[in-house]
Amino acid sequence: MSELEAIRALVREKAGIISDINRQIWSYAEGGYAEYRSCEKLVSVLEAEGFSVRRGAAGIETAFIAEYGSGHPVIGITAEYDSLPGLSQQAGEAVKIPVEEGANGHGCGHSALSAGSAGAAVVIAAWLREKGISGTVRLFGTPAEESGFGKVFMAKAGCFDGVDAVFTWHPGDMNAVSFNRMTANLRIRYDFRGVAAHAAAAPDRGRSALDACELMNVGVNYLREHVPSSVRMHYAYLDCGGTAPNVVQDHASLLYIIRAPKLSTVSEVAARVDDVARGAALMSGTEVAIRKQGGMSDVIPNPSLCRVISECMQEAGGPEFTSGDYETAARFMNAIPEETRAKLIRDGAALNGISEEEFEKRPLNTAVRLMDESRRNFVVSASSDVGDLSYLVPTAQFNAAVCIPSTAVHTWQMTAQVGTGIGDRGAAWAALIIAMSCAKVFLDPSIAEKAKSELTEETRGEYVSPLPDDVTPDMFRNI
Repeated sequence: MSELEAIRALVREKAGIISDINRQIWSYAEGGYAEYRSCEKLVSVLEAEGFSVRRGAAGIETAFIAEYGSGHPVIGITAEYDSLPGLSQQAGEAVKIPVEEGANGHGCGHSALSAGSAGAAVVIAAWLREKGISGTVRLFGTPAEESGFGKVFMAKAGCFDGVDAVFTWHPGDMNAVSFNRMTANLRIRYDFRGVAAHAAAAPDRGRSALDACELMNVGVNYLREHVPSSVRMHYAYLDCGGTAPNVVQDHASLLYIIRAPKLSTVSEVAARVDDVARGAALMSGTEVAIRKQGGMSDVIPNPSLCRVISECMQEAGGPEFTSGDYETAARFMNAIPEETRAKLIRDGAALNGISEEEFEKRPLNTAVRLMDESRRNFVVSASSDVGDLSYLVPTAQFNAAVCIPSTAVHTWQMTAQVGTGIGDRGAAWAALIIAMSCAKVFLDPSIAEKAKSELTEETRGEYVSPLPDDVTPDMFRNI
């Protein structure tokens, strides 16, 4: 029996565990740093499979490190399990029917992500037992990816020290290696304080914090022309000073997120945005308090490990969905407007090498996209806390299909699909690819050594955490 066949057999053996994790964590739908039941579900499964588990990693209640085996190489796998606010949706329903109005939902597919990653860990542990091979697998339970910088806190606390390579994945609508970079970002809060006054009787006595916010936003909008074109600056009002228009508002606050391909560029632009805020305070006669609340480093895809994933994908072929999965997928495809649907079916048929009629009945991507080496310097505008991990340990990730083509993450449509058999099968396939990738590195540790050399060449061993010392995970609980 080949290693592929052996690992595929183990994935099929553990398929019930993978499905159970996906469905249970999907039903919990807990927010960042509040994933208590989700965390406990994963820990209980891993302990039952022979892993030793360190709870409370980095001082975070819902973070953990589970370990199996001994010696090197030490291969890490990451699991995310936080959900998103307002994306509650009944599983399998292609029209909006929340389980609970306004409640959380797994609109980024993290229930499947954790299931696939945990599944990979228990499969590779079983494989190590059967083969009698030296090596260690660590599953990192990494909470609050969406809004709380979970991996960044864990990186700062040294949780990833001693790891030789990391594999991870993310749910999506296709099966492909993520051989591209992602942006770094900083999150900065600006609190303006002024002097309250009656806006009609004594406006001259007032100093408007709301005016300061508006002046700041105008200044930043003019700044956009004079920063690199790859920079993105987003803002939201946290406090508008109240609801009474006949009062000069003495308090108002803004939250900015600044992105760029490198953290150094983000920091340079952030300093200029800070100056704009100070200028707005000066113009309005107010004061401003500036507080950096967190950030993420850019994601560095490791060439050697990405090639390993690509090889495993080609050897394994795509996900194995069932007829029931295709029936569910067809309902979601039929809910799309006809013009858009026709193009999706046309493109999907071409990608999967089947007729349009067949893809319309089976609208899930089972084809594997070959790795495109030219994409290594392509920067996706989104950010991920995988970036900080990727500065410390050679890291590779991929996408696996858990929904029909064009389903956007952070939507109720994703919530609805990932909570069905489609999510189960996508997670099982991800477990297969990660387990196979781990096996290749365990059998040939020189892959990890080469990957580490590539990372050192890229970073020169330098990593600076974007998190200020006074920022704690509790600040981001359930947001």
